[in-house]
Amino acid sequence: REPSRLFSTKGESSADANNAIPTLDAVRRVAVAGATGRTGSLVVQELLDRQVSVVAMVRSADKAKETFGNENEDPQTNPLLTVIACDLTNESQITKAVQDCDAVIWCATGFSDAQTSLLERIKRLLGIALAPKQSIDSVGVPILAKAMLNQVVGRTENSNLPKVVMLSSAGVTRPSWDEDKKAKYRGCADIPIVRLNPFGILDVKAESEEKLRQSGVNYCIVRPTGLNDKWPAGSRPLFSQGDVAVGRINRKDVAKILCDVLSTPEACDKTFEVLTLVGYPPARNIAPALERFVPIQLEANYALLQQLLPGEVQDAAQL
Repeated sequence: REPSRLFSTKGESSADANNAIPTLDAVRRVAVAGATGRTGSLVVQELLDRQVSVVAMVRSADKAKETFGNENEDPQTNPLLTVIACDLTNESQITKAVQDCDAVIWCATGFSDAQTSLLERIKRLLGIALAPKQSIDSVGVPILAKAMLNQVVGRTENSNLPKVVMLSSAGVTRPSWDEDKKAKYRGCADIPIVRLNPFGILDVKAESEEKLRQSGVNYCIVRPTGLNDKWPAGSRPLFSQGDVAVGRINRKDVAKILCDVLSTPEACDKTFEVLTLVGYPPARNIAPALERFVPIQLEANYALLQQLLPGEVQDAAQL
């Protein structure tokens, strides 16, 4: 086994092109880190809709009640939902929270994905800038991987299914490209998030990805392109590798993919980018697309993906 492999071909075929393995057949209980965030909350709801029991790992129980309940309803009244206040840099708290879980989906980030005040966001960004080793991702992801590696859960033990699914981001490798590579792939290197890389957040994500690959646990790393809630949901996902993808994707589609990979052996030990194509319905099963991954030709991949940029101008810097 090679835990650091980016372009793994590991995985037995899970199903035919039309029939994916139902999530509930693969996992019964899934923890979601960053569960009250804008993407994490959608992941929780997607899992609940699939009748999967969810452990919502949150910073604040009050925020969880606001996100998952209402004025007259405590989220804990849902028999499928367990809310646990958890410091995502604390090993004992993480280990206790994921006990008896079949898998974990990491949706947390170095600064909150939830809608908070500008001052709170700046404070969290500065926290990353001043102490990158203590960012949530770089500390919490390896702790979580260790906890899941040590888990003894019958349904996924010794399987070819991911036990830790990490929500990352397209573009995480691009700040480290040399100038020649940036010039060669200008259409994906010269976009605002890569040029600005605020407080090194992309570098933190890249570091956290590699720690997960090196951990030895079955993993899947999903790198969505630009998250845009106005982009039509329910569009066809397009998967690629090599970190040259630029485009848009709705968070609802990201949440669906994060849940789909839980029952997809072809996703195990793979890192990939994803955007969506408007006007094409999603395939019934993502497994065939992930199974086709081969050692990539970056030039060909880049040329194709640049043709899929939205709009008539097709300027990645304007996305």
